Amino acid sequence: MLFNPAIETLPLPKLRKLQNERLRNLVNYVYDRVPFYRQQFDEVGLQPSQIKGIDDLPLLPFTNKQDLRNNYPFGLLAVPRAEISRIHCSSGTTGKPTVVGYTAGDIDIFSEVVARSLAAGGCKPGMMLQNGYGYGLFTGGLGLHYGAEKLGMTIVPVSGGMTERQLMLLQDFKPDVLCCTPSYAQTLAEELQKREIPLESLNLRYALLGAEPWTETIRQHVQNGLGLQATNIYGLSEIIGPGVSQEDVEEPGSGSYVWEDHFYPEIVDKDTGEVLPEGELGVLVLTTLTKRGMPLIRYRTNDITNLFYDQCGKRTHIKMGPIKGRADGMLIIRGVNLFYTQVEEVLQMFEHLTPHYQLIVSREGTMDEVEVHVEVSEKLLRALDLQHISIVELCRFPVLSELSATFGKRLKENTGLTMKVTLKVTGEIPRSEGGKLNRVVDNRQVYA
Repeated sequence: MLFNPAIETLPLPKLRKLQNERLRNLVNYVYDRVPFYRQQFDEVGLQPSQIKGIDDLPLLPFTNKQDLRNNYPFGLLAVPRAEISRIHCSSGTTGKPTVVGYTAGDIDIFSEVVARSLAAGGCKPGMMLQNGYGYGLFTGGLGLHYGAEKLGMTIVPVSGGMTERQLMLLQDFKPDVLCCTPSYAQTLAEELQKREIPLESLNLRYALLGAEPWTETIRQHVQNGLGLQATNIYGLSEIIGPGVSQEDVEEPGSGSYVWEDHFYPEIVDKDTGEVLPEGELGVLVLTTLTKRGMPLIRYRTNDITNLFYDQCGKRTHIKMGPIKGRADGMLIIRGVNLFYTQVEEVLQMFEHLTPHYQLIVSREGTMDEVEVHVEVSEKLLRALDLQHISIVELCRFPVLSELSATFGKRLKENTGLTMKVTLKVTGEIPRSEGGKLNRVVDNRQVYA
């Protein structure tokens, strides 16, 4: 379903004309109103009049998260604080949060792009949506809430966590749509199975999952466990929140549409900052073409992905591939770049291993080591009559030793790294309680 067909199918030449006009307006707007950008332009000797359109974007400097921290709390606002309708903050865990301000018009844009995303994900007016994203300073809860209202849906604003209540409402209210993080959707699916709640007691049809990278392995686990179709919604608070891009439920696995009339995307080399050609993997950079409260120019998201146009897609907007990892969170192990999503890609080859895993990174002397903890499926343990076996005893069984060795060999083939594999029983790997799940525990600082 298209929420805004005129824009979503706008011919590319007309879309480019719109983007060029909006970019020209943007650079003049921030130069006049935001001292940070005026200083950035002046330092490189750039006048706003030199920017004629998106082809000139590489002339403009990048903005990064440290710039937001340096201007905490309101130094990047382009309007007086009294004209800000809402303030959100990033979900960072260290130091002060990054602050984002929205005018009333920005909230309208936020609602529009989320409504487009919901429609692409299968939602229709009149459907009921159970919102398992956190409300408050995090953009997910209110972002999905306002977008669902704009689409004409009924919202159940549960917020994050409270698994017992989530399951009760899924059965009693019978919502059509679930929104939450992919790891929490896995938790709900697992709890349904554990409590022997039949899928027939639910009415779920679609799930829009985001706020953390996930893979096809997790998609299949969620879809099978909850009996629905799951799509990825992408966004970040610095740009607007969820609704920067979205998969179409009728085009599974083919990338997510970026709503590029509002957010112009680029892919750049993580080291040189050079713009990369269509299809190449690099750092996603976004420019907010229409925001007025706190617009950002060439914001480095640090998310690793690629961009491409899908000639078979129903929309003209560019698509982005799945997030492969973070440029600032990428692990470098013995000179090899490693994203934890690469482990998930290998996991999907093994039916007797679950998507519940964690990477433990350590340093022995001068050598970095990675240990992969992963749970064995209950199905296999039942078949071997080992449901109640302890973790210590697990590795003593030939079938499981062989499984561990084969998984380790595949990891080596696909990543170039030798990793120790430790098999776990059900429940040993941490689960999401509604928020983002930490897939990597890096203990190397202990040895620094």
